[in-house]
Amino acid sequence: MNDQERRERIARIGITIAIDGPAGSGKSTVSKLLAERLGIGYLDTGAMYRSLTWYALESGIDLADEAAVAGAADEMPLRMDSHPRNPHYWVGDAEVTSDIRDPRIALAIRHVSTNLRVRAWMAREQRARMMAAREQGSGMVAEGRDITTVVCPDADVRILLLADQEARLRRRTLELYGDASEEHMAAVREQVEGRDRADSAVSEFMEPAPGVAVVDSTGLDVGGVVEAVLALVDEDLLARG
Repeated sequence: MNDQERRERIARIGITIAIDGPAGSGKSTVSKLLAERLGIGYLDTGAMYRSLTWYALESGIDLADEAAVAGAADEMPLRMDSHPRNPHYWVGDAEVTSDIRDPRIALAIRHVSTNLRVRAWMAREQRARMMAAREQGSGMVAEGRDITTVVCPDADVRILLLADQEARLRRRTLELYGDASEEHMAAVREQVEGRDRADSAVSEFMEPAPGVAVVDSTGLDVGGVVEAVLALVDEDLLARG
């Protein structure tokens, strides 16, 4: 099936695609390219957590105060577009697209991402966005943690994207710093391993739930991973007509 055929089918029946995976597995890059190929929206759930982390820090909230952080989620005036190539995020009038990628956010986000009240809030918000896009005769790709199991267990396509640890570290280092020097790799190793340890306490993201397809990106280039996911999308679109 070519991209035009996929888009025509999606316009008739809509689609939701849920992609889970650990940090550095390539899920953000793959999801953006997939959304662009299919002509649908892209939901960066990690950016939602980063935005809340930024908002809490800027508001002087102690991230260890789970109730206060959950309250900040209810109050946060978050706006985000779903453009896959060039998404932007605002908290109130402040555009935070670049700010939420700062290493200080990466180091602090584990305190927010493990807050169970925050996770429940995020799940509601994320699912609502995905379902709204589908109902409008389009669709959405959402990626993060627990997307295939908690946020949207009834997504049309559910995928767990994996990669070995060194490949994940290198990808995340290049994303954050633009190079893979030993110094930067060491800094990112602390971030990635810390995030994995923290999230593993509240989320199972290295083993697929029933009905979730596994795509291992180790040794594959981005194009190869996208094609593997598109094969699963084609199966779904053909099955649903």
